[in-house]
Amino acid sequence: MKEDSTVVRLRQPDAVDDPLTEILRQGVRRLLAQAVEQEAEAFLAEMKACKLADGRDRVVRHGHGPERSLQTGIGPVAVSRVKLRDRGATSGADQIRFTSAILPLWARRTKSLDALLPALYLRGISTGDFQEVLSALLGKEAPGLSPAVISRLTAEWSGEYERWQKRDLSARRYVYV
Repeated sequence: MKEDSTVVRLRQPDAVDDPLTEILRQGVRRLLAQAVEQEAEAFLAEMKACKLADGRDRVVRHGHGPERSLQTGIGPVAVSRVKLRDRGATSGADQIRFTSAILPLWARRTKSLDALLPALYLRGISTGDFQEVLSALLGKEAPGLSPAVISRLTAEWSGEYERWQKRDLSARRYVYV
């Protein structure tokens, strides 16, 4: 049954329509997948000498783990890790395990983002010193990070915050405010 609708989905206020960033995310996703695949292939090549009693390889590919989102400097990037299986392990201590150095099991953010978040809070938000924090994210020689640009951006953000605080809430009903 075909369902016709006149409802037009609007872009969410927090969504940014940036085709360049989307292209960069797709490129990062492909490069990361290739790097993790190569890392797994190198591990399998090292383990090629390990055989079972019947002559089969002891360590084999076992598909991919579930896709998860990895927070990066350009936003979330969907990643999936390679799974390898040890067919000859009899106990947990005897098992050969593959752990990616590029994409650890527990990683949800890049290390650079983890280092940036405290600096962003401590220096950028509390003292207003965004230049040092943004240069940590974008690089020391990043163009367009002059004090005048930072001041202009800070003034724009302050204006947006003031407008947000003064917005009309009379058309909405909240249980708690």
